[in-house]
Amino acid sequence: MSWQDYVDNQLLASQCVSKAAIAGHDGGIWAKSDGFEVSKEELAKIVQGFDKTELLTSGGVTLAGQRYIYLSGTDRVIRAKLGKMGVHCMKTQQAVIVSIYEEPVQPQQAASIVEKLGDYLITCGY
Repeated sequence: MSWQDYVDNQLLASQCVSKAAIAGHDGGIWAKSDGFEVSKEELAKIVQGFDKTELLTSGGVTLAGQRYIYLSGTDRVIRAKLGKMGVHCMKTQQAVIVSIYEEPVQPQQAASIVEKLGDYLITCGY
């Protein structure tokens, strides 16, 4: 399966995620959904935020130029929200999965889809 297949057939096809990207820890984009213009710099900041949450608590999470309010996170997961939209990100050994969901999708629905894929990639060494 290609990286784009993971975005299209695992994340977007679930209908729990409206936009998604998979990137390396350097912020380099491996695959993304159409129209999701997330930058390498935005992704690199998210990757740093897994270890330094203060970067996100003060500045929020910015994706495709849109700033989201940081809600919570761990060394593997970041959650943010803005109005009717939310962000759920998961870090694996080599990649970061970034997703955006919109109402009526609940945060735990998006989290389940993203983390299921993330756990699978971890078992594959990514």
